[in-house]
Amino acid sequence: MSPIPKKILCIGAGYVGGPTMAVIAAQCPQYKVTVVDINAARIKAWQTDDLPIYEPGLSDVVKKARDRNLFFSTDIEGNIKEADIIFVSVNTPTKTFGEGAGKSADLQYWEKTARDILKTSESDKIIVEKSTLPVRTAAALERILHPNDKGIHFDIVSNPEFLAEGTAINDLLNPDRVLIGSRESARGKKARQEIVDIYTNWVPRDRIVTSNIWSSELSKLVANAFLAQRISSINSISALCEQTEANITEVSYAIGRDSRIGARFLNASVGFGGSCFKKDILNLVYIAESYGLYEVAEYWEQVVKMNEYQERRFVRSMLKALFNTVAGKKIALFGFAFKANTGDTRESPAIFITRRLFEEKANIVISDPQALDNARMDLDDIVDRISFEADPYKAAEGAHAIAILTEWSDYKSLDYQRLYNSMHKPAFLFDGRNIIDRDNLFKIGFNVYSIGNPPRTHFEEP
Repeated sequence: MSPIPKKILCIGAGYVGGPTMAVIAAQCPQYKVTVVDINAARIKAWQTDDLPIYEPGLSDVVKKARDRNLFFSTDIEGNIKEADIIFVSVNTPTKTFGEGAGKSADLQYWEKTARDILKTSESDKIIVEKSTLPVRTAAALERILHPNDKGIHFDIVSNPEFLAEGTAINDLLNPDRVLIGSRESARGKKARQEIVDIYTNWVPRDRIVTSNIWSSELSKLVANAFLAQRISSINSISALCEQTEANITEVSYAIGRDSRIGARFLNASVGFGGSCFKKDILNLVYIAESYGLYEVAEYWEQVVKMNEYQERRFVRSMLKALFNTVAGKKIALFGFAFKANTGDTRESPAIFITRRLFEEKANIVISDPQALDNARMDLDDIVDRISFEADPYKAAEGAHAIAILTEWSDYKSLDYQRLYNSMHKPAFLFDGRNIIDRDNLFKIGFNVYSIGNPPRTHFEEP
């Protein structure tokens, strides 16, 4: 086998590319690892202590390798020429126009990157699909890169990411599995082995799964679809629990003890968010529809619809509890990130809930330890009519209700007696993540509404 290439390039310095390359550089000092992006401000931030994304443990990993064998640059063309292996980690959002709008992946940035690689390359390269892509995308990539009049050969490898925001660094250092797919030709297998050899620097070989390239591409979409399906499934049961006075936490625990089901992703909540679940499910729906598999498409689309139902149901519960009106009432939203330990707000349930409460003329104040800047951008059209306050105690002063929308651990240890004392009475707390002791809150004086549980109130429910 030829020597392992020494120069790795990642195109795209976002939530996947930056952390992944930082870990590779930290674990593989024999490689020169460079991350490029067209966003100069983002690249500049990667070169400081104020990184462009928040992820526990990321700063330490970056500092270990930066300026040793990890570099950040806006010189895309020059680094393409030098690279032996190129990881492509550009955005593939859901299309908002034309054929497939609302479901299909928008591949315009990916295609532009492929054409830039072809235009700039002067030697053979391994191209690694790191972005989440529809199955069979590698065939399109091959059509762009092959044949070419330069005599250059490009081997395509699929290496989808399975990171969970908030635990991404641990997921990279101690992965459940690393999936690497390629063509089953001799060249394809050789290129696949090159990528396997990178990961074996710190990942046990039995955790590295190899497959054909189509299985690898499809596995990423299906994994996210299955995870989202579990969340939507338990959320559908949370609505039934509230009507029957069953306890969703007890139901989740009971069914999670079944080894065939398992306990993970069975926590009822206000809904799932993030950059992957909704986008990848809708992509899967579009692919199924394109093959005429309409029943398959309808089945998976229902997972997204159930998530949207859960968000609507949460707002309806708030309105009903607050005497069918929130007009002029101060509502403190605790948490805007789609999950704890990240500043990412993409597809966060908090966006929908904020906008619905705003439509009902509530006075909204948003508090979050990491996501306020992103919240302002998500709500840019109404940002001047909403308040933002990092301190949850200040956010709750004079509020009629608190709604917990993100499971930040800090919210578990707040002084709820202090919060209650500063609020209008009767005071309401809506726990959209089931992280607070509802009995204790009730004793303090709150009227408590939590997902999948009957309300605890100091007056008779209508």
